[in-house]
Amino acid sequence: MSSSDPAPPPIRVEGLSMAYGTRVVQRDLSFTVSEGDIFVIMGGSGCGKSTLLRHLVGLQAPAAGRVLVRGTDFWAAPPATRAALLRRMGILYQGGALWSSMTLAENVALPLQSWTDLPADEISRLVSLKLALVGLDGFGNHYPAEISGGMRKRAGLARAIALDPDILFFDEPSAGLDPVSAKLLDDLILQLRDSLGATVVVVTHELASIFAIATNSVFLDAATRTQIAAGNPRDLLDNCPLPTVQRFLRRGVLPQTPTTTPSTPEP
Repeated sequence: MSSSDPAPPPIRVEGLSMAYGTRVVQRDLSFTVSEGDIFVIMGGSGCGKSTLLRHLVGLQAPAAGRVLVRGTDFWAAPPATRAALLRRMGILYQGGALWSSMTLAENVALPLQSWTDLPADEISRLVSLKLALVGLDGFGNHYPAEISGGMRKRAGLARAIALDPDILFFDEPSAGLDPVSAKLLDDLILQLRDSLGATVVVVTHELASIFAIATNSVFLDAATRTQIAAGNPRDLLDNCPLPTVQRFLRRGVLPQTPTTTPSTPEP
């Protein structure tokens, strides 16, 4: 690639089909996650959202098609190349996936100890910094059982950003959280995207989060077992004619787009 060529996108999916044995989950998926996106994978229950995430983070090989990470075909690459690509990713699992027998600081330190040769004092400094970034300054000595569900999510996020990844993945980050905690986590995702310069991929069915943070999306349909829409969710809400997409995006109370109203004189 010459210096004048544009850099490849963080993720490009080409003709991806996913299956468990002979059972096809989704077929013919093609989309691009651009630099700086907050890209949402959405759709109804059982459509394959989390399965797609597993394919993107190297946990499950495609039945057909390709997943390109920074222009490299992940599953065709040699093990050393795949390891280097994974080194640039961070993942927040749905339940946080913290080690219950380790403190928050020890959980966050684990990737640094596993993937770097940094001395202990530098790891300790970075752990304190990552915990502070997610609003958990002073909680490093707590165990996961001693903090709330929302705090466990943030601790999992601190671990996900320990290695300064440029692609972050979230699997149902708002699951199990009350609306206030979910809103705080959405705000934190936006802040980290901006401060780290990361690209974010989120699996979620939560409308409030989708409309609050998404810049792009793909919609997976369980009935046809393929993608039936892609784009900014607000654009899909306004312009997509497909009933399945409209039913999904119009559940509950729709977010209100701010409008300018004429001022009324005081009496």
